[in-house]
Amino acid sequence: MSFVDEVEIHVVAGHGGRGALSFRREKFIPRGGPDGGDGGPGGSVYLGAQANLNTLLNFRFQKTFEAGRGAHGEGSNRRGKNGTDVTLAVPIGTVVYEKQADGSVVQITDLTIEGQRVLIAKGGLGGHGNANYATSTNRAPRKFQPGLPGEEKDLRLHLKLLADVGLVGYPNAGKSTMISRISAARPKIADYPFTTLVPNLGVVGLSGDRSFVVADVPGLIEGAHTGHGLGTRFLSHLERTKVLVHIVDVSSMSGRDPVDDYDVITRELALFPGRDASGERLADKPVVVAANKIDALDDPGRLERLRAHLTERGIPVHAVSAASGEGLPGMLKAVWRDVAEGRARDAAAAADPVHDPVSD
Repeated sequence: MSFVDEVEIHVVAGHGGRGALSFRREKFIPRGGPDGGDGGPGGSVYLGAQANLNTLLNFRFQKTFEAGRGAHGEGSNRRGKNGTDVTLAVPIGTVVYEKQADGSVVQITDLTIEGQRVLIAKGGLGGHGNANYATSTNRAPRKFQPGLPGEEKDLRLHLKLLADVGLVGYPNAGKSTMISRISAARPKIADYPFTTLVPNLGVVGLSGDRSFVVADVPGLIEGAHTGHGLGTRFLSHLERTKVLVHIVDVSSMSGRDPVDDYDVITRELALFPGRDASGERLADKPVVVAANKIDALDDPGRLERLRAHLTERGIPVHAVSAASGEGLPGMLKAVWRDVAEGRARDAAAAADPVHDPVSD
């Protein structure tokens, strides 16, 4: 299945039905009163979050979605039927923006919970039939209302993966091998840059029913925060994570210096402007560094220089081999501590009312 994380669509809610102009026609009642019923309201457009979806591919080819029109009112005070609602299924983690007349976009909702259903475009009201306008002085009104149009919107849907942990690093640093080793995910793995072109999700299970979701995003390069290598698209998938695992290749196979690799990717994270719902930037998230490929370490000094560089900054570093599994238990234990702390912060924020200094 192709991975599509951003699409633009047009949604149209249903037009309300017209009210009826009608009078009673019964035997022995030559001048019956008004009995025109109201028109039915138009159908509305909703978005619904579904856990079994992980791409916006369904919207790649169909761009316009319309709800049903409300039926017109009828005589004998019969109300028109409601227009049919439309619910568009999207993956959990979909952010919805509405395009404005000036070309700007405004976020209108963020679907982060399984089964969440949000009204996006409301159907138009049905018009009143002439029975609504009868008065003591006007017993045969010929007035009725047309139905009102439904809302019509241009939307941008952007999928941001919901993961506890994000794997970051240069292309071919070993992220795909790492996620395949620690979870059941089976990404494409090969010995060349940009093997991973789409994010992969995996669930890591630890003892004691502890588990977390990890995302392996495509490798980053210098200039990623400006969009180089589709960097901005990839970085946005890290916004919701609670901890970042920075994978650095300490072998000589890359031809690069591990310290430089770490500094370049860290700088890209710092320059990315995105924030999560709490306002946290990528550069503010806890980081665990995995010094990877120690099974192929031909110069121990490369690992020691990286360890000294990170120790000065108070950043934990774990020497690991994603290929053999060496060092991974200790790294996962450290990652779990940060995940647990992040979940506790989220729970506390959800339980406490928003502080309003104006009311103090």
